[in-house]
Amino acid sequence: MKILIADDSPTIRRLVVARLEADGYEVVEAEDGQEAVALARSEHPDAYVLDKIMPKLDGFEVVQALREDPQLGAGPIVMLTDRSSEEDVLRGLELGVEEYMPKPFSPHELTARLRRALARGSGS
Repeated sequence: MKILIADDSPTIRRLVVARLEADGYEVVEAEDGQEAVALARSEHPDAYVLDKIMPKLDGFEVVQALREDPQLGAGPIVMLTDRSSEEDVLRGLELGVEEYMPKPFSPHELTARLRRALARGSGS
């Protein structure tokens, strides 16, 4: 399975990529929201791990772009953020985010939530 990780922090990307690859996932990386949408179109990932606050397009704008494009929007989305206000969580859920994780986060918990979101999406 291919996962797209989009986060403007190279440290966070390295951490997430290392954990996901150790769990057997193929990973595609984007450093901003605009690159994430472009990579989604070219790579067709099975799921997404998105930072909320990124340059060019924020995580919510990326979610909207993914969900509005029928060729891209089917995969589950896990949102990572420094800001986890109730308003942000509700907006994310309304846009179609399956899991919402505040930073700092456990990489093991992230992969567990991602597996669960993928299983729900496949009907398992």
